[in-house]
Amino acid sequence: MKLTKTLLATTALAFAAGAATAGEITVVSWGGAYTKSQVEAYHKPWMAKTGNTIVSEDYNGGLAEVKAQVEAGNVTWDLVDVELSDAVRGCDEGLLETIDPAILPPAPDGTPAMEDFIDGAVSECAVANIVWSTIYAYDSSKMENGPKTMADFFDLEGFPGKRGLRKGPKANLEMALIADGVANTDVYEMLGTEEGVARAFAKLDTIKDSTVWWEAGAQPPQLLADGEVAMTTAYNGRIFNAVAAEDKPFEIVWDGQVFDLDLWVMPKGAPNKDLAMDFLAFSTATEQLAAQASWISYGPARKSSAPLVGNYATKPDLAMGPQMPTAPENFATAIQNDFEFWADNQDELNERFNAWLAK
Repeated sequence: MKLTKTLLATTALAFAAGAATAGEITVVSWGGAYTKSQVEAYHKPWMAKTGNTIVSEDYNGGLAEVKAQVEAGNVTWDLVDVELSDAVRGCDEGLLETIDPAILPPAPDGTPAMEDFIDGAVSECAVANIVWSTIYAYDSSKMENGPKTMADFFDLEGFPGKRGLRKGPKANLEMALIADGVANTDVYEMLGTEEGVARAFAKLDTIKDSTVWWEAGAQPPQLLADGEVAMTTAYNGRIFNAVAAEDKPFEIVWDGQVFDLDLWVMPKGAPNKDLAMDFLAFSTATEQLAAQASWISYGPARKSSAPLVGNYATKPDLAMGPQMPTAPENFATAIQNDFEFWADNQDELNERFNAWLAK
């Protein structure tokens, strides 16, 4: 994939306080509406405060590029936004710098950072910024009585049309088992067995011939908008952005959502480690995480941010709280991505998925 680079500094920022010693860091994330939320809430305020520059690059996730840079001894990325299982694997494999939690600022009321972040949000090599989820969505203008459950996504008779799925096993296997009647609480126990994995792939077989595969987060809303699929899995924030910013008639089905954390990690040997650590601490402060939630419907990773989450940045009458994956009415049947399961099994299941896809 060709990386897109956007130099986010302006001439005015270059002459801000500290410009004499201003530096530059490269921050890598997922692009689109998500990166825009980070640029508005993290990048621009940090650059204005410090006089430093951020080069923003986009990628499609995973550790392959981080691993290649580290093993070649040619690291050009300073911070990367990753999923939790990749943060765990990267740390275990020695691909990431350790992060001293002492650099993280306390909550506004003085609560220490380690008590303020939600469970699992801070680890040896990673600090979380958001809670997000994989959901599925459909175009309500093209479907009068839309789907309501995960089983409906796999029901080609009741809901005809193509399906969009991310090209990989993660979330797809969980959703397939939920659709096949496995209780949410039993999904990972089932996936830990050969029988469970086979059952998940058998369920995916039922829609395989009707599936359009996507890889980048921007693709699912486009697939819906173009009418290429009747419904598609997607990152919830991408669908929210299409509705709120582009007035698309899309509906999210929250049943069986698979939620996860995204975290900052630093590749081993990052060229601008001190500056990047400063940005990491700044961007995961209470106020910055709350500010990000005004741009996209991902929940902040700090408890103290929640009361500060207000309305959508460009539509002041749109409250953001109900749009979050963690809103009570959305969260009833949610399943948390089991990062340990995926850290241990991702390579094997990727191979199995690719073999299944090639059949």
